[in-house]
Amino acid sequence: MRISIVTPSFNQAGFLEQTIRSVLDQGYPDLEYIVMDGGSTDGSPEIIRHHEERLAHWESGRDEGQADAVFRGFQRATGDVLGWVNSDDILLPGCLQAVADHFKARPEEECAVGGAVFIDAAGVPLRRAFGMPRFRIGLAATFRMLLIAGCPFCQPASFWRRDAFFEVGGFDTSLRFCFDYDLYLRLAKRRRLTHIPRLLAGFRRHPGSKSSTLLAVKISEDAILRTRHGLSRYPSTWRVLLRAWYRIRFVMSERMGWLRHSLGLVKPATRSILWPYSGASARPRGST
Repeated sequence: MRISIVTPSFNQAGFLEQTIRSVLDQGYPDLEYIVMDGGSTDGSPEIIRHHEERLAHWESGRDEGQADAVFRGFQRATGDVLGWVNSDDILLPGCLQAVADHFKARPEEECAVGGAVFIDAAGVPLRRAFGMPRFRIGLAATFRMLLIAGCPFCQPASFWRRDAFFEVGGFDTSLRFCFDYDLYLRLAKRRRLTHIPRLLAGFRRHPGSKSSTLLAVKISEDAILRTRHGLSRYPSTWRVLLRAWYRIRFVMSERMGWLRHSLGLVKPATRSILWPYSGASARPRGST
C-alpha cells in the first residue's frame, strides 16, 4: 500500500530537518514524500535539496497559503492513503507501518486517526504533573461529534484514502486555519472516522506556530464551518448537553491514555520516541 505524505513549509528551517527525517526514516517500503515550500528565504530550500534524492517531488515558490500548498501536493500524489505533516511537526517511528496495517485490515474505512504527543521547540515532550507527557490519544469520531465538540485528535495523526479525499472535494483553499476541520466534517458525513490506538505523531507547540498566532482566525472559521455544516439544526439546549457529553469522553480518553502509558501499553513509549529527531541534549530524563 502506497502512502503519500506532503509537507508544506515556509521559513521553518529550524524544524524542517527533523520533520523530513521523521518521515524518510520511517523505513516504510512504499512511501511517496512530497515537500511544498512557499519560497522560503531562511535556508529551507538547501535543507530540502539535501534530501531530494529520497523525495518524490519538491518545489519552492510562491503559493496561495498552506491549504493551497498541501492540496497541490495531494494532486501530484499517487498513494492509496494520504496525510500531511507540517514543517514543525514530526511522525513517530513506526507510524506509517501502523497506518498501512490499519487500512489493509479494514478496506471499508476511509479515514483513521491516532494519538499525538505534544512537544516543545527543542523536540522535548511537554509534561503534566508528576512528569506525565502531554498527549492526545485520539478518538473515533462521528460527524455529529466533530460538528458539536470539535476534533478529539491532532491533525498530523490523521490519514485518509486518496479516493475519499477527492470525492468530497479536497480542501476549501479559501480557509486559512480550519481547512483540515472542514475536510474531517465532509469525510465524516460519508463514514465515521476510526481510531488507531497508538501514538503516531509529535505536535509541536512553540510561539511561532500557526495555532499560537492565528487563534482569532481559528475561532472565526470554526463558527463559519459550524454554520455551513448545519449546527443550527440541533436545538441550543441539546447542543450544550451533547458538547458536555463529548468533552467528558475526550477527558476520559486522555485519562485512559495516561493509564495505558503508565502500564507501558501506549506504543511507542514516549520516553524515547523523539530522538534521533532531536539532539541528545534534548532527550527526556530517564531515556535510554
